[in-house]
Amino acid sequence: MRNRRRRAPDPYDGILLVDKPSGWTSHDVVAKIRNHFKFSKVGHGGTLDPLATGLLVLLIGKGTKLSDRIMGGDKVYEGIIRLGVTTNSQDADGEVLKEMDASHITREQVEAAMQYYLGDIEQIPPMVSAIKKDGVPLYKMARKGQEIERDPRKIHVFEYEVLAFDNPLVSFRVKSTKGTYVRTLAHDLGNDLGVGGSLDALRRTASGPLAVDKAHTMDDILACDRDTIGDKIIHLSDMIS
Repeated sequence: MRNRRRRAPDPYDGILLVDKPSGWTSHDVVAKIRNHFKFSKVGHGGTLDPLATGLLVLLIGKGTKLSDRIMGGDKVYEGIIRLGVTTNSQDADGEVLKEMDASHITREQVEAAMQYYLGDIEQIPPMVSAIKKDGVPLYKMARKGQEIERDPRKIHVFEYEVLAFDNPLVSFRVKSTKGTYVRTLAHDLGNDLGVGGSLDALRRTASGPLAVDKAHTMDDILACDRDTIGDKIIHLSDMIS
């Protein structure tokens, strides 16, 4: 019987923790890293919207095998909700649909409304999303002014709390399962308060056991070459040990 030779571990097999800047799509980051370092295979462990910053986990080489584990982890976010403003994308990148006076809303009212979202809930995904209907991403339909019925998704919210309140801005922290649309939480919270709301800023601080304080900025990463980027990669052998 012929023996198969095992390939030596590739020094680039693993994950790279990126502190994604605002304005970049997750695909932008993946493409930039792949092309800059001439990696053959790069993916990510959970999308961040262009508006959002924070932890984006890149999967490199055989690190793509960790996709389910990374994407399946609970996520932690910090952000800012703007009360009184409703947009078509549910965040500050969208077209303003309605504005209302929110000056009467108190911190206590916001905290009470947040309690409704703790535990198992069903969330209707936004139209401006990459979810597909009959093979077509919803955001493409939204660009044409179309809106279709979306099936609710079950998620679990472990924590949802106010960090600071400066009406109409609510600084918050949320910990939830994968697949949660935080901008939808902001949108729905505003509706529950009767004034509407949208997400002004968002930062992912953790994904499973991985934290943003261990992540590297794009500037620091792109200052490396193939000889030095390996120092920033968490190698596959360390992840599966």
